[in-house]
Amino acid sequence: MVTINGTSISVTRGDTLDITIEILYPDGTPYTVLAGDVIRFALKQRYTDPEPLICKEIPHAGMNLRLEAEETKALKAGGAPYVYDIQITMEGGTVCTFIDRAKFTVTEEVD
Repeated sequence: MVTINGTSISVTRGDTLDITIEILYPDGTPYTVLAGDVIRFALKQRYTDPEPLICKEIPHAGMNLRLEAEETKALKAGGAPYVYDIQITMEGGTVCTFIDRAKFTVTEEVD
């Protein structure tokens, strides 16, 4: 099961996460992704960790962030939430983290 509340994501350990990402300007207008843009999701145990546990490029077609069941199964359930961010590197080189230090919670599964 996947639950989203604002930028907070909760997923049951071992489930597939497949959500659509939308980039909005501050006034709420949708940003149109350009061919040279790169959108990246990074998940860490703690924001200060040097390397992400999961790092994925979000494809332009559909703008879907997909974590496979094996990827969420490898994460620890319970305890403090993980943190994630999503950034875009625009084709001109500008980098913008549009979701920053958001919570990613993994809940227990029933085996």
